[in-house]
Amino acid sequence: MKPGEQQREAGTTAPDVPEQGPSGSAMRVTPPRAADVPAAREPESGRRLDSEFSLHAIPGVDVKHANAARMYDYALNGDHNFKIDREVADQVFAVMPSGPAVARSNRAFLRRAVEFCVDEGIDQFLDLGSGIPTRGNTHEIAQARNPDARVVYVDNEPVAAAHTRQLLQGNPNAAMVQADVRDPSSVLNADPTRELLDFSRPVAVLMVAVLHYVSDADGIEDMLAAYRNRCSRGSFLVVSHTTQDHLPDAARELREVLAKSGTEVTHRDHAGVRAVFEGWRLVEPGVVWTPQWRGPRPGPEDSAPEASETWCGVAELI
Repeated sequence: MKPGEQQREAGTTAPDVPEQGPSGSAMRVTPPRAADVPAAREPESGRRLDSEFSLHAIPGVDVKHANAARMYDYALNGDHNFKIDREVADQVFAVMPSGPAVARSNRAFLRRAVEFCVDEGIDQFLDLGSGIPTRGNTHEIAQARNPDARVVYVDNEPVAAAHTRQLLQGNPNAAMVQADVRDPSSVLNADPTRELLDFSRPVAVLMVAVLHYVSDADGIEDMLAAYRNRCSRGSFLVVSHTTQDHLPDAARELREVLAKSGTEVTHRDHAGVRAVFEGWRLVEPGVVWTPQWRGPRPGPEDSAPEASETWCGVAELI
């Protein structure tokens, strides 16, 4: 998944969860009991209801099952989610109350990684599993440093695709591809990808908070190889991946909750996330917790980067 980067005050987050400290790392706090996690609330303005009405008009939207992109949007206090997404997300937060803070830490890592890539001379980005736009999207981060940077977003969720296309109107250097990241051919051969990205030059491939939705049975190794083989030397791979390493029992319960809603999650340990970078050379500091990846140095407070529940890393193709 910036500190305090919530879109609007729609929805709520769990109290007393690890927040981002001045250093950008998660502060150690006492997590709330499951009973203390509030249920999703409807905004007094009815804004979310209005938003739902417009979302229903998007072709292909499944309003009967929770969706990972919309739940992530809810975790970031976004408006583009449905009641079923909030209900399942609240069940997740009851099991793992740090959920909203995990999402914010992930978004902060995304910002730092994109800025790093731009500073390394990258001006092309393929953002796989980009989700529903919120403040601090890849094209905003990259184009703030290089106005000519080009970005192609990829997601198979209709709400994410529709909202991204709306956001990108008038931006000739950014586009949306509605496709499944597990099908590299459909992504790489899509017209927006072919028009905006030149794979004969270095490109940054972003797989941020998406690979835990790709199981071994989905052929993850072949998928990763397909994207890697398309890239030229000097390209970068950016990955963040949730794990069971910190709280294995809570992670197991989380998988069970999501499985009941039709969403399968594959948590990988530190070694499993390192394996994702096969064929790439990791840059310092390697595979670490999201707050630890080139974030500001921790302050005097007792930090707990493992509360991010997410391993991450950036690697270069050499």
